[in-house]
Amino acid sequence: MPEGHTIHRLAADHDQWFGGRVVRASSPQGKFSDGAALVSGQVLDLAEAHGKHLFLGFGPVGWVHIHLGLFGKYALGGAPVPPPTETVRLRLLGEDGYADLRGPTTCALITDAEKRAIHDRLGPDPLRPADDGEKAWARISRSRTTIAALLLDQKIIAGVGNVYRAEVLFRHGIDPYRTGKDLTRREWDAIWADLVLLMREGVRVNRIDTVRPEHLPEAMGRPPRVDDHGGEVYVYRRANMPCHLCGTGIRTADLSARNLFWCPTCQRTG
Repeated sequence: MPEGHTIHRLAADHDQWFGGRVVRASSPQGKFSDGAALVSGQVLDLAEAHGKHLFLGFGPVGWVHIHLGLFGKYALGGAPVPPPTETVRLRLLGEDGYADLRGPTTCALITDAEKRAIHDRLGPDPLRPADDGEKAWARISRSRTTIAALLLDQKIIAGVGNVYRAEVLFRHGIDPYRTGKDLTRREWDAIWADLVLLMREGVRVNRIDTVRPEHLPEAMGRPPRVDDHGGEVYVYRRANMPCHLCGTGIRTADLSARNLFWCPTCQRTG
């Protein structure tokens, strides 16, 4: 499932390709035909992201709410525009480009009130300028749930997925099985600030890189990571491989229905 930086990047891409301009909309697949008919011929006023949710605002018509889920994919580009396939849930066409949405969990036309209800149930997002970590800390500091599970709870903090969860805990030497109430305020502030930094960089380069400059392959004389996900990481999807810092084998386990990765030496309980 895409993490929050991907959705914020998609919002920026929609603004770039279609913002302030009339778009034509269609649903070659047919599952969003009614919504596409209402949107077609309208101006895209705003593209906005909150966590893993994308909102495309079309004035009085409402908002197209998109959640990619596990299988959703986007294709955006300029001319020449390829012919649509029958798997495209929503196609947007503008003067300079197109956007094709396939396989999302959600693609629905919603009202302002329905959009507000979605925001209200989500936690703060490190990539939304008006958000900070206070609301999340209020819940984390009272919780007996592990910090690794709390970081994936979108009601507590929105946009963090499995990669950022594993990597930010490693970067701060925090055992993923520590409970939220055992985390110090200083540790939480450092985690939040790091998520802001890492996820902003993710939007900029359109991938997840979490390794500090002194630990990059060229600095350490090690081979670069070879993975379809790209980007240099410390522990994610590196089970049984040696830790870049201490050489201990990276461990993995199931937690909150996702694979957890951590270094038992660098991330000690305490």
